[in-house]
Amino acid sequence: MHRITVIGGGFAGLTAAVAAAEAGAKVTVHEAHHTLGGRARTAEGPYRTNDGPHALYSGGPHWTWLKQRDLLGPLAPIPALEAARMRLRHHGVLRRTPPFAMLKLLRHGIQQAPVDSDFMSWATRIAGEEAARAAAHYSAVALFHHDPGALSAAFVQERLRRATKLPPEAHYPRGGWASVIDRMAARAWNLGVRMETLSRVDTLPTDGPVVVATSLDAARRLLGDDSLTWTSGRTTLIDLALRTRRGDAFAVSDLDSPGWLERFTAQDRTLAPAGEQLIQGQIPIAPYEKKADGIVRAEELLDLAFGGWRERVVWRSESVANGRTGAVDLPGTSWRDRPAVDRGDGVYLAGDQVAAPGVLSEVSFNSALTAVSLALGHRTLDLKQA
Repeated sequence: MHRITVIGGGFAGLTAAVAAAEAGAKVTVHEAHHTLGGRARTAEGPYRTNDGPHALYSGGPHWTWLKQRDLLGPLAPIPALEAARMRLRHHGVLRRTPPFAMLKLLRHGIQQAPVDSDFMSWATRIAGEEAARAAAHYSAVALFHHDPGALSAAFVQERLRRATKLPPEAHYPRGGWASVIDRMAARAWNLGVRMETLSRVDTLPTDGPVVVATSLDAARRLLGDDSLTWTSGRTTLIDLALRTRRGDAFAVSDLDSPGWLERFTAQDRTLAPAGEQLIQGQIPIAPYEKKADGIVRAEELLDLAFGGWRERVVWRSESVANGRTGAVDLPGTSWRDRPAVDRGDGVYLAGDQVAAPGVLSEVSFNSALTAVSLALGHRTLDLKQA
């Protein structure tokens, strides 16, 4: 029987653990925190917040894998009335529709964007500078980067398509991401996976393959490999609980600069106490900017979409996510150029900044399955059996 050690009990680590155990391996998971989940944890208490806005995109392979195992659980659909309250800031005012020229970048049959060009240059040639900038800023909801237009055109185009697809691909597990993590942990437990929390690993075990499913920074320190770096975003995160008021926007996308606010209790009222609504936002900031710069921009969006919000605040939290929002690809690079899953000597990487395709959590999922496939000596891991 194969013995596999998984370091990290987040989404990638639990995916790897379940897949390996289903394939017959004896698996041990080490998680340094006192609870499982990593960045997919949901805060305990009256306000069920995640580490920034979270959604599951139904177009990826992880959706099928989770659904086959009954791990998705109940979802929180967006009521039609709430969906109609989506707003876009353009030229300083809120509007219901994007600039007409921006639609040129979303039309069916548009050419595949090149990897080697930056998105702003490519999109400007097709739709003009104003539309290109608006589209780049809108894509920040799936990028968490302060300058999406400077990234690879192919990389941004894929995320723009996924974020604007109708019907929407984004879905929300009721009760927050912790509900999915709990079901994944229960599945792993029932398969015989040994899970150790408050278990920090400083030296790699030598009794079998190891899947390092941590942040890339943590993997670099653990493996002593300075090559484990990749560009990511830096984002001001803001969470607010407001007293409920009719007419508030559901979500606000900033087309003047990258940024996004979303009222998560619009679809899931279990995330905050009765009479209160939970708003989460992400405002990408440049390396030279401070958290306060992102807060200023977030408050500008709040002023436009949530009238009188300052007098309605009952709880507030602010933080900065630095390199914790997944990989971004610069012009001339793609996911294949990121740090390889196979590190040699039976060590494999999994996470959202390594060489695997997909959007957001899909990268963690795909890299986890790849890592287990390699560790078990399989070329690929069948999704129905893994």
